[in-house]
Order: sequence, then C-alpha cells, then structure tokens
Amino acid sequence: MFNSIPQKSDPFPGSAPVPEEKLKKFRRGVKGELPPRPQYKLRDVVIRSEAASDLAQKQNARYDLMLPEDAGFLEGDEDEDTCTISQDDIVDAVDITAGAKYFNLTLSQFGPYRLDYSKTGRHLLLGGRRGHVTCLDWQSKQLMCEMNVMETVNDVKWLHSEALFAVAQKKWLYIYDNKGIELHCIRKFNDVLRMQFLPYHFLLATASATGFLQYLDVSVGKEVVAICTKAGRLDVMAHNPHNAIIHLGHSNGTVTLWTPNQREPLVKMLCHQGGVRSVAVDKTGTYMVTSGMDKKLKVYDIRAYRPLQSYFLPAGASCLSLSQRGLLSAATGDIVQVYRDVWGIPVTKPYMAHRAKGSVWGVHFCPFEDVLGVGHGEGFTSMVVPGAGEPNFDGLDANPYRSAKQRQEWEVKALLEKIQPELIGLDPSQLSQVDHSTWEQRHEDRVQVLGFDPLAKEKFTPRLKTKGRSSSGKVEKRKKQVAHEDQRDVIRQTVEDRMKIDKERKEKEKKKAAAAGQKSALDRFRK
Repeated sequence: MFNSIPQKSDPFPGSAPVPEEKLKKFRRGVKGELPPRPQYKLRDVVIRSEAASDLAQKQNARYDLMLPEDAGFLEGDEDEDTCTISQDDIVDAVDITAGAKYFNLTLSQFGPYRLDYSKTGRHLLLGGRRGHVTCLDWQSKQLMCEMNVMETVNDVKWLHSEALFAVAQKKWLYIYDNKGIELHCIRKFNDVLRMQFLPYHFLLATASATGFLQYLDVSVGKEVVAICTKAGRLDVMAHNPHNAIIHLGHSNGTVTLWTPNQREPLVKMLCHQGGVRSVAVDKTGTYMVTSGMDKKLKVYDIRAYRPLQSYFLPAGASCLSLSQRGLLSAATGDIVQVYRDVWGIPVTKPYMAHRAKGSVWGVHFCPFEDVLGVGHGEGFTSMVVPGAGEPNFDGLDANPYRSAKQRQEWEVKALLEKIQPELIGLDPSQLSQVDHSTWEQRHEDRVQVLGFDPLAKEKFTPRLKTKGRSSSGKVEKRKKQVAHEDQRDVIRQTVEDRMKIDKERKEKEKKKAAAAGQKSALDRFRK
C-alpha cells in the first residue's frame, strides 16, 4: 500500500488580486443596463460579452507588470532648463542607436515638405510642394521609392499599411504603392488640400479647396459620401482616434465636428477670434488643441466642449501635433517648440525647442518612438524628443518588427473586422447598449400590421391534465368552450357605447326642439 502524503493548503487561494489603478487603465467604457428578463437570449449574450471584457481587462492589467519598457523624460541639471538643451547635446549623451534617430535631409530644391509616419512608426513618407515624393524606412535609412509627379503636392498620407499611400496633387487624388507605381487616379476627389486616414474603418477622409469633405473606402475603392460643408476653403483638418470624428478648422474661427452619417456638423465650436491655423486631438479623444490667427493656443475638453487653458504665442503656431504620451509640438516660423502637460497646470516655458533650417510646413510625432519629424523649406529634420512615444506596442495591432507574411495576415484580419461608416458617432460606447425605444416602435408597427398583439398573454390558459387529456385538440376544444365569455365582454362594451351615443343624440334633439318651441319677440313681424 502507498502511504498518502499530506498536502499543504494554499495560503493564498484563488487568483492574485489586481490593483484598482491598473484596472482603471484598461477599462473600456461604462457597463450598460441589462435587457429585461423576457429577452433572455439577448440578456445572456450581453452578460457573456461583459464577462469576456472583464477577463480581458484583468489579463491586460496583469500582463502590464511584465512589460519591459518604461517611458522617461528629459531632465536637466540643477538650475538648467531642458529647452536650452540642443539636439547635438542629446546625441552626445545617448547611445549610437538612439543618436542615429537625429538626422537632417537637405532637400532644398523641391520644398517645403509635408510628412506622415506609418501606423507602426517604421516608415516615413515625404511630399514636397514642388512634386517630390519619397518613402523610406527611416530607421535603417533604406529608400523604398522616390519620384517627381511634376505638379504641386498638397498632402501625403499612408493608408492601412506601408504598401500603399495617397498623394493629394494639384488636380486629383492619386494612389501609389511603395515601389512608386501609380495604381489609381481618383478624379472624383479634386483640389484636395488635407487628408486623414481612419485605420479601423478603411476610410480616407479628404478636405478640398471647394469646401467638400469626402470619404473614400479604400477596401473597395468607392466614394462613401461627399458633404458640402458650406464653409469655403478647407485647409485645416484633424482626426480623433477615439471615435473617428473629423475636426475641420475654418477661417471664421470655428471648429466643426463631422461624421459620414450626417450632412450637418455634429458640433460647431467658436474657438478663436481669427481664422483657425491648426488643430490636433489626443489619442484618448479627450483633449483638442487649436491655434488661430489671434496668436493664441487653446486647449479644449471635448467631453464638455469648454476651454481648459489658453496660451499666447508671439507669432502664433502654424502646425500642431500631439504625441502618444501627451507632448504637444507647435511650430512658429522656423522654431519648433515641444510642450509638456498643456492641459494640466498652466505651462510657462517649453519642454524642448529646436530651430529648423527653413520655415516649418508640417510636424508629426513618430508612433512608438521618441522622435518628432519636421518638414520645412530646406528638407526634413528628425528630432529626438525623450518621452514622446509609447514604449510598449500591441503586436496584434501595430507591430514595427512584423514580416511581410505577418503583414498579410494582419491585413486579412483587419479587413474582416472592418467597422462600417454608419457606426461612427460621438459616443462609441452607445454601440454596446440596447435601444429599447426602437424595439418598442418596431413592436407597435408589427401590431398595426397584424391587427393583434402577438406577444399579448392569452386570457384563458387551460390547466394541464394527465392521461392524454391535454392533447392539442382537447386544449383547443376547452378554449372554444370559454370563447363566448370574451365575446360577451366585447358585445357588452359595444352595446354600452351604442346606448351612450343614442342618449347623447336624443338629448341634442330635445334641446333643439325646446329651442324651436320658444316664442321670440321678433315673431310679431312675421307675416
């Protein structure tokens, strides 16, 4: 016989507790109300989906402790401002890999330049005002393609992957691949000035000089909608990553919020006394930063549509960009300033500053890297900005180190999970709630069509009997035996209504006859 070994009891039973602060970081909206109990199928689906969401939230909070990278910021010595530290000083103090992120591209012939980084932060796209377009892997400095389209380039934008990009040229919109081959010339999109790409909807939003906001579905190559904003030339555009709302700045100082579902703006905000020069929205969709011709830089809380901070810049800001960690870059002439925590306490001095070789035409933070790209009249400058990028990336969403096979698999899954344009709205959490009023309206329409309520409870339900006395035929027979009771109630109500109508009619006739029998003082004049 084997002797049983006594097992010790676990001093810490169950799963490890998760700190509440970590859970708040990964919380996705507020739980909605459960449907009523008669809708048991929908209720079970909602309960299971909420349980899966809670499990994913706890797992993310646990795995967050295992992430190897951490974000850091630039700190100066005692009585030293970080804005006085130059890029050369930073390169001398960091390792070779980090120092290689600061470089300049001298392209004075075809500037000024606009730029865009891919979603993974690995590839850079440059578009010169005089027709020069190039894309490269900026980390390895490997050139992918370079060409001159021989006409004015207003804006450039990567599409869902680094294999395709869009160029807004002088007359029409063009789609190229990363080898520089022209794939499409879309003539419905003319005079495009600014572009924004919605990655989860596969939509390319364009703003034109004729005042039209147009959406292109790049997965099928069709125009979704063309909206006439009736606001003149549209050269200020931003994208809210949280709810896919497009923000447009206008010359009258207003900022409007648009969705492809409506022909009118969802929100119209008066932000500046002069024209709006640039707009930027953070990744959480909470804050919006605007700059105007009145030389003011304002920070708004989009949830309440009210200003939080207002700063005065001597020459105003022409270009704005927000990083993944909340740093704000503002370009004024050839000076690029980076601010930290602009929506908290009032900021008195910039976090970093750099002078470009020419007038700045575009700024953009690189995802997952402490890098700020600056496009100016003399070419392109890549700045090192410590603490700008998110240190840990989601390999299933945007993997900077993915292979060609992984990119193809990701593209197929992203197309299957594409969100329809009809679901774009100010509050994305409404999609997880049940619209009871709509269900009630559909039920009323169904009752009107059928002539009776199919969900109404029957007045008489036969009692269950044994020994074969509850067959369907006998149940129907027992229902018919008491059917005359329901008919009696209906007949009684009909007779009462008819007697009431007859009584009212007789009273009216009696009053009319009484009025006719009375003599009038004017009867003596009758012949």
